[in-house]
Amino acid sequence: MTNHFAPQQFLNRELGQLEFNRRVLAQADDTAIPLLERLKYLCIGSSNLDEFFEIRVAGLMEQIKVGSISTGADGMNAHKTLKLVREQAHQLIDHQYQLFNTEIMPALASHGIKFLRRTHWNEVQKAWVRDFFFREVMPVLTPIGLDPAHPFPRVLNKSLNFAVELQGRDAFGRNSTRAIVQAPRVLPRTILMPPEISDCEYGFVFLSSILHAHVGELFSGMEVLGCFQFRVTRNSNLFVDEEEVKNLRLSLQGELPQRHFGDAVRLEIADNCSPQIEALLLKEFKLTADDLYRVHGPVNLVRLMEIPGQVERADLKFPEFVPGVPGVLQKKGADMFKVIRKSDILLHHPYQSFKPVINFIQQAASDPSVVAIKQTVYRTGADSALMEALIAAAQRGKEVTVVVELLARFDEEANINWANRLEEVGAHVVYGVVGHKTHAKMLMVVRREEGKLKRYVHLGTGNYHPRTARLYTDFGLFTSNEEICADANEVFSQLTSLGRVRELNHLWQSPFTLHTQVIRAIKNETQLARAGKRGHIIAKMNALLEPDTIAALYEASQAGVKVDLIVRGVCALRPGVAGLSENIKVRSIIGRFLEHTRIFYFRNDLKHDVYLASADWMDRNFFRRIEVCFPVLDKKLKKRVIDEGLKAYLQDNCQAWEMNGDGQYRRKQSRIAVRKCAQNELLQQLASATS
Repeated sequence: MTNHFAPQQFLNRELGQLEFNRRVLAQADDTAIPLLERLKYLCIGSSNLDEFFEIRVAGLMEQIKVGSISTGADGMNAHKTLKLVREQAHQLIDHQYQLFNTEIMPALASHGIKFLRRTHWNEVQKAWVRDFFFREVMPVLTPIGLDPAHPFPRVLNKSLNFAVELQGRDAFGRNSTRAIVQAPRVLPRTILMPPEISDCEYGFVFLSSILHAHVGELFSGMEVLGCFQFRVTRNSNLFVDEEEVKNLRLSLQGELPQRHFGDAVRLEIADNCSPQIEALLLKEFKLTADDLYRVHGPVNLVRLMEIPGQVERADLKFPEFVPGVPGVLQKKGADMFKVIRKSDILLHHPYQSFKPVINFIQQAASDPSVVAIKQTVYRTGADSALMEALIAAAQRGKEVTVVVELLARFDEEANINWANRLEEVGAHVVYGVVGHKTHAKMLMVVRREEGKLKRYVHLGTGNYHPRTARLYTDFGLFTSNEEICADANEVFSQLTSLGRVRELNHLWQSPFTLHTQVIRAIKNETQLARAGKRGHIIAKMNALLEPDTIAALYEASQAGVKVDLIVRGVCALRPGVAGLSENIKVRSIIGRFLEHTRIFYFRNDLKHDVYLASADWMDRNFFRRIEVCFPVLDKKLKKRVIDEGLKAYLQDNCQAWEMNGDGQYRRKQSRIAVRKCAQNELLQQLASATS
């Protein structure tokens, strides 16, 4: 299928991502949110922007560098997109620091949480800082004077650095006027001063303030004219020639260290930086004034994420909660296999616990009747009970097969380490299909029961990562349905073996059938509407970008199908445009938890088809990844998905943002007295508060 809609009927991806960051930043602006959580949102927004520059802006700059003239579905080329991105990114970052300096910092100070600036230190505080500098900081610093024998040092991606202007001659009679001091990553960026010294409950000192105060100690006998913090963001895309590579893991291990030294894409400097140092840094990193960001405050707001963990103030944080556990699994030592044989089990994270998934693997690892375990791993973290259980299973002689995605961005090193450990104990480790990331979330256990082999499967919308299962909303389904288990087994066979694609019973799979099945389901609603029946599509996902899917949704709208889209991040579809998409509504939910579920509902003449998936409606998910989309067949569980995953979010009038045809978002304002917040309601319904 090729869409026949004009470029102006699609929105730009990069600008859409900046719109998403505006919505995140709005959380930091919201005084109804606990104060330390507002600080977290500020850090999350800064982290999102870091990745945006490392990947998306870096990609645009690379296109321009090679002279690409290609355009996206929106008709914009890299030059035009980058120009608009720079303008909006400057505005966004300026607002971040204005919010930090004029609202969040003063509000924290009013609660006894202060960032102590060096210009306000008293004599006792100065003495404490001086002692800390000589004891903890100076021994690990290596100042580099810039002269013919000491060229500009290699600067790590996103590291904290200082450019120093000097006057005078050193011990060797050199008259170098500039130096670079790199802050080692082992040093914390904020240091908690003892309350008796800080004169407040929580007094923090920036590492940059400590170094500024004592930088002269690093250059004995010379005069420091200026000391300016800076940070460079680099291209972090990994370049592995997938046609030439013979061993993906070895190639990746060789490429990973270079990520820290990719081409520079952004330079952040202190707003008091001298013009001479500014010019020096821009020249050194081969950047222009458009890539320069002057900031009033620490150049890396992300590192302030450490603060809430150091402050014991429950009144300034979201209330704690205990994730719920389905009644059938609440009995201590419940036999997971017996329960799943009886009926499918649906888990809704983080409102419900991820522990049953870990229990499932641990039981499988220790159960003598289990003969094989197969699992995909995309992101699981450096410390994972689940991965340890797989290692234990292999050590007990079970057939353990793990499909590890080595190219899971920013998790490559952790995944390589797990792959090594698994291979050491005899597990079969494969890396999927070169050229297609394995993004599917699948876990299969094969058990011998009554002389026959019985399969059990867990399929999910999120990663097998216990920490993010407390922060992201996702669904996971346990089933022993023979046809779904056979489908999962077939996908595992594709990933580990060779052979042609076979038709699956229930699963839609990328890169083979997911796109065509989604288009077919949309067109089916269109045909029903044209036949005078009611058509309704509800889809929830992280991103909507694929042009043919958007074109199919436009056609459905024009046929009278009601389309409700819940898209957390970037959406290239223009909703509510007369003659094009007047029956389409797009909303984004930004709340305490990161909305990560992918749910696709098609009314289908009252059949009410419900699918859960690992995939968004993006080109990469449809065509360049291994993904699975699976139906919820149990009627009770299907109703749960509709009620908890869709209806609750469509009724939300607290955390919802509604999108207009220009790609701008307006916060949903309730016109009724009853406030409905999907995440809070689901917490009350499925979890319990801590005492």
